[in-house]
Amino acid sequence: MLYLVKDDIGTQIRATLTREHDGSVVDLSSATTVLKFRKKGTTSVLSSLTSSATSGQKANGIAIFSFTAAALANAEGKYEGEIEVTFSDGTIETVFEVEEFYLREDF
Repeated sequence: MLYLVKDDIGTQIRATLTREHDGSVVDLSSATTVLKFRKKGTTSVLSSLTSSATSGQKANGIAIFSFTAAALANAEGKYEGEIEVTFSDGTIETVFEVEEFYLREDF
């Protein structure tokens, strides 16, 4: 589980995407990679964060998602995220594992 604080603007999540069958990295150079964020137990996506990784990072399978204050302007509780990759040819791949988050109030 990843822990977040409400309204923070510097929070980033870094993910390295690899192929399960051989451990090779997924080249994200020609892709758009998005983290969809929602309250656990619901179906409504609250935020979609697009990776801001550099071209070199993308080539090495790295995606970086930066949370905005608006993305974290939600009630304290449990949330979940899904990483979805859309390649330039229209192919969509979604990471099977769902990321779990806990958002707490700021002091």
